[in-house]
Amino acid sequence: MSVGRPLLPLLLAAPLLMGQAKPVLVPDVSQRQVDIAYSFTGADLLLFGAILYPGGRVPAGERPADIVVVVKGPTQSILLREKEKVAGIWVNAQSARYRSAPSFYSVASSRPIRDLVDDRTRAIYELGLDSLQLSPTSTAPPDVQARFGRGLVELKKRAGLYVESPRAVEITDGVLYRARVTIPARVPVGRFTAETFLIRDGRVLAAAVRDIDIRKSGFERFVARAADRHELIYGLVAVMLSVGLGYLAGWVARRM
Repeated sequence: MSVGRPLLPLLLAAPLLMGQAKPVLVPDVSQRQVDIAYSFTGADLLLFGAILYPGGRVPAGERPADIVVVVKGPTQSILLREKEKVAGIWVNAQSARYRSAPSFYSVASSRPIRDLVDDRTRAIYELGLDSLQLSPTSTAPPDVQARFGRGLVELKKRAGLYVESPRAVEITDGVLYRARVTIPARVPVGRFTAETFLIRDGRVLAAAVRDIDIRKSGFERFVARAADRHELIYGLVAVMLSVGLGYLAGWVARRM
């Protein structure tokens, strides 16, 4: 059986094409769903996976690749106000609003991110706290926006909602990787994403995403769903409950 002329060049070029094929990431996470109850004190997520290279082995003679894992929460609109002391009294001064700040952001890497990629690549993929695209809506000068941006990141860091962990990703035999990300007790609910990036020689070679659902459970979930789906009834019940508890507290105080 002879090989037709149109097919022959493809067969001859197959080894070269295989050599140019890019590696593929196969990521996973220990929990695809995190339930928050009244006793929730936080959770540890294990993000792990494998790097599949063409031919099934790490290319000989190439520098080892690095892994960066980014866990993001739903974006939210945030209004940040700056306090100023006037005549001994703290009052609101300047303010800035951000349209799409992540409610949670945690990045772990096998090496410091600044050693892996340049500023442009960090900005494109939002790798690192200094590369977050917060989307400010104000028309303040760039230096003012930068000051408010740093303030927002610092506030989130203090609350444990923004975390940067260099050298927190372990890579075994250049193929298997793992990292732990802590979910704090004050984490917001919603659809989270766990993004994994494979980086070598300053370039992102592969990327993959897994979703994580963080939701309330038990009575907390019932209250949250009631507030979301039946706003008027929820508001009336909350007011009636507050009035009832206030009346009960006054009655107890008069009896004592």
